[in-house]
Amino acid sequence: MLAQDIMTRAVLTVTPDTKLVDAASRMLEAHVSALPVLDTAGRLVGIISEGDLLRRAETGTEPHHAGWVELFLGPSRLATEYVHSHARTVHDVMTETPFTVAEDAPLDDIVKLMERHHIKRVPVMRGETMVGVVSRADLVRLLVRKLSATPTAIASDAAIHDAICNELAQSEWANAHNVSVDVHDGVVALEGVLFNEALRPALRVAAENTPGVKSVEDHMVWVEPVTGAALGA
Repeated sequence: MLAQDIMTRAVLTVTPDTKLVDAASRMLEAHVSALPVLDTAGRLVGIISEGDLLRRAETGTEPHHAGWVELFLGPSRLATEYVHSHARTVHDVMTETPFTVAEDAPLDDIVKLMERHHIKRVPVMRGETMVGVVSRADLVRLLVRKLSATPTAIASDAAIHDAICNELAQSEWANAHNVSVDVHDGVVALEGVLFNEALRPALRVAAENTPGVKSVEDHMVWVEPVTGAALGA
């Protein structure tokens, strides 16, 4: 899927001249963690987020440094921090040149961008025009739709067996040759030897996610590699 498939199109925005108290109030009222900042021509010039409001003089959380650290940082850095913690308009507090994506950006690329830069939302651009925003909430909504969808059940036990075995054969973590799968009336029995206990829940999930499976029985035995002790589920 692409950004345009899940993005929020009706996006609340502010301008650089918006009062900080108004921007913060809009975030709270709309239950969003950030607002894109557009200039008078409608161009994206920044984004203001909850993270930009953490270090504020009003809450007693403005940056404080030891004397020797202040000497190291220099007046430019200290002056910039002062503006950020005391300014009253969006322009002085917002993050300029925010990360953006195009409409046809794959969701996997968007998630990687969010993870790499620790951000919660990304403006979606069509050329120089912002056409929407993809947020973590949009991704969660997509997840809910996918999880709520009812898969087409596999009719026969043999088909369920083959589907599970194919899934395990394609999974790099699974030692499929050590595990046997038996299916009777939609109930899956997993048997075999595990040399890594972390594989147990992964094997169970692989079976549970197969359409048509009613329940999973775990009969696998874990063999501790050093002592050779064998433990069941």
